[in-house]
Amino acid sequence: MTETVTTAPAELTGAGARRRLAHVRWSDFSLVPVILVLMVIGFIVSPVFLTSDNLISVIQQSSELSLLVLGQALILICGRMDLSLESTIGIAPVIAMWLVLPSEGGRFAGLGLLPSWTAIPLCLLVGVAIGTVNGFLMLKLNVNGFIATLGMLTMLRGLHVGITEGKSITEVPESFRYLGKTDWLGAPAAVWICLTLFAVGGAALAWLRHGRALYAIGGNPEAARAAGIRVDRITWAVLAIGGLLAAFAGILYTGHYGSVAATQGNGWIFQVFAAAVIGGISLKGGRGTLFGALTGVLTLQLVVNVMTLGGVPALWNQFLNGAIIIVALVISRFASGEKQD
Repeated sequence: MTETVTTAPAELTGAGARRRLAHVRWSDFSLVPVILVLMVIGFIVSPVFLTSDNLISVIQQSSELSLLVLGQALILICGRMDLSLESTIGIAPVIAMWLVLPSEGGRFAGLGLLPSWTAIPLCLLVGVAIGTVNGFLMLKLNVNGFIATLGMLTMLRGLHVGITEGKSITEVPESFRYLGKTDWLGAPAAVWICLTLFAVGGAALAWLRHGRALYAIGGNPEAARAAGIRVDRITWAVLAIGGLLAAFAGILYTGHYGSVAATQGNGWIFQVFAAAVIGGISLKGGRGTLFGALTGVLTLQLVVNVMTLGGVPALWNQFLNGAIIIVALVISRFASGEKQD
């Protein structure tokens, strides 16, 4: 569990910080009752809901989305946002396969420049590069982050369509399939990996100096800079990590379904923001926890699963996600008493 911080690091020490941490731990669990209620409703709607196959399916479907939410949560806490994460989950695997797959003999014609074992490192490097470019645009060129990442999202989506010619890539390297299909201790490997990454991220935010600096930067960047925190360097690193996590989500998603869909990631950014917001991450920066973000993902997936088992068409999912965001923003507005400009 991590602490909600909106002030300078100097205030994060001593008894005051410990009292604040004790208070926030209770708020971290605010969505747990909602999840329990959803599980009761799911059991009433369909006896299939509480079967192990259904619950594991819900958790695995949450794993790829949760990595995007993890990256976005870190960026939001730092006072920034990145809309291009939804394109990164698609374009990173595409570029990796474009470079390693042979130019002949398959449905998708790659360049065949590199051996297939480099596919995963290449995919992760693409994610880091996208986050780094976003950081350059925001921090060095002082471009508005919303517009810059929206432009990046659109550009990457066009690059995805251009390379694949609008087709899905089905010749997936075995390394991608392994992570998406393998089970560890009775549960998908993707689930264990995601839980580990959330635990590492939460511990970093709670106990590492650079992790705790994210709250100070998001709460008041000028005060953080005055306190000696390297604001630009840390923010840049967080944006790169966000791209890295989105690329890793692309690896898991591609392995899970055995292909890179032509529309992979389209519209995911709305679910990412919905999960982050209802999980307590502030759009103004400096507040929120990774545990809250994770419960936000589970809440969204359980709502969709209950509706599916109840016979509600999947076409209503987008409407539901939008409605959840609006309701969460209204509740947050009146609960915090702060304007959301």
